[in-house]
Amino acid sequence: MIVDCAIYRHGQRTEGPEDLSDALAAARAAGGFVWIGLYEPSEREFDLVTREFGLHPLAVEDALKAHQRPKLEVYEDSLFVVLKPVAYEPASDTVSAGEVMVFVGDCFVVTVRHGAASPLAAVRHRLEEEPEMLHKGPTAVLYAIADAIVDRYLEVATELQTDLEEVEAEVFRPEGGGARNTASRIYGFKRQVLEFRRATGPLATPLTRLAGTGSLGSGGGVPFVHEDARPFFRDVGDHLARVNESVEGLDRLVSDVLSAHLAQTGVRQNDDMRKISAWAAMAAVPTMIAGIYGMNFDHMPELHWLWSYPAVILVMALLEVVLYRLFKRREWL
Repeated sequence: MIVDCAIYRHGQRTEGPEDLSDALAAARAAGGFVWIGLYEPSEREFDLVTREFGLHPLAVEDALKAHQRPKLEVYEDSLFVVLKPVAYEPASDTVSAGEVMVFVGDCFVVTVRHGAASPLAAVRHRLEEEPEMLHKGPTAVLYAIADAIVDRYLEVATELQTDLEEVEAEVFRPEGGGARNTASRIYGFKRQVLEFRRATGPLATPLTRLAGTGSLGSGGGVPFVHEDARPFFRDVGDHLARVNESVEGLDRLVSDVLSAHLAQTGVRQNDDMRKISAWAAMAAVPTMIAGIYGMNFDHMPELHWLWSYPAVILVMALLEVVLYRLFKRREWL
């Protein structure tokens, strides 16, 4: 459905007409641009927007079906950018990703949102409070959306770092490292980092092109993006680079934490096996002596001796004490 539709002239908002073709014509006549926001539109709802703005069918298909990776596509009449905003739920320690598709033309911006993690109302309100920025046209809208999404990446990375520190403390706590749910929590955390990485990693290339830097941007600027906006996109790219470095660090660290947990589990199991072996060895000595004297032979040494029973018990006790001190000295017990 259409969430919002407005025409912006000289950085000021004016309500657009109900007919989209009239809105586009009015924006062109006034030297402004029209910004239409849609939320999970159906194919039928999006047909009118497609016809009026001449959007490319491949981009329209991607916008309707969603589940796209971050990318930048240049078509004849428009620019198509896919962004993946993320949200973090502290209660469940989960990262959820939405999608924002942005169509940018000479005098229009069409944003298509999928998922609850992709609100744009705050971006629109902030831009409307900055007429100088909004006066720069559709490029300003694209920059503001990308900047807001990447800033949220930084917040999520900080929250994930805090959670990872809690996991580390649990793993290296003397009593907590062997908890049964520790490994599952680590694997779950690694899955959340992977989900986060899917949103941040592929976005580096589109921002590089929008900033006009690197080998992808050396062949000229991206159409429908003003040259004066390049420094702003470079700034967003720098923030994204920090996020990607944090994500890579989180991924490596969580792998190290998992390895440390598995190593601790192995050491703990070895200690348990040594203790079990030591107690089994101590139990084997009296069992062996009792087994020998339990055999039904008539002629056995000291069988009819008055002090045989006390002597055997004493020998068993002395052997048990010797074995206990030996195992204790070797830290098997």
